[in-house]
Amino acid sequence: MVAGVGNVLRRDDGFGVEVARRLAGVPLPRGTRVADYGIRGVHLAYELMAGYDGLILVDAMRCGEPPGTVCVLDPERPDGAGETAAVAAAPMDAHDMGPEAVLALLGRLGVRLPWVLVVGCEPAELGEGMGLSAAASGAVEEAVRLVRQLLDERVAEATEKGTGRRA
Repeated sequence: MVAGVGNVLRRDDGFGVEVARRLAGVPLPRGTRVADYGIRGVHLAYELMAGYDGLILVDAMRCGEPPGTVCVLDPERPDGAGETAAVAAAPMDAHDMGPEAVLALLGRLGVRLPWVLVVGCEPAELGEGMGLSAAASGAVEEAVRLVRQLLDERVAEATEKGTGRRA
């Protein structure tokens, strides 16, 4: 699964949505599903309960680099059991779920994915408004290329192991 997340009404926060839109028009490994989840993190979490081999989340995120820089993270994934009482008791805002909140919800729901990667872009502008900044817009094609490369690598690994359902 490749999931573009973010809020298109907050400028560069719509980065993941734009990358998902572009990926929908390019050839990807068989069985790969690309979807724009926007601000519907709960919907994404429930979709992942259907059984996927992995997840690439695409989003705008701070990575301490200049605006427009694309980075890849292999996040720690909470399993639900190690969740602190404060995190478990915190109210969930279904319209404001970043990647960490989606991953925490997966742990709560008992969803175990073999691998999860986050492809992010350092935002330049997160204020109200439509359209990506020049920096984020210029990073979209790089993110598309990177997601395709990561998928190809995962498919190759699965082929070597003789496993694989869908990503």
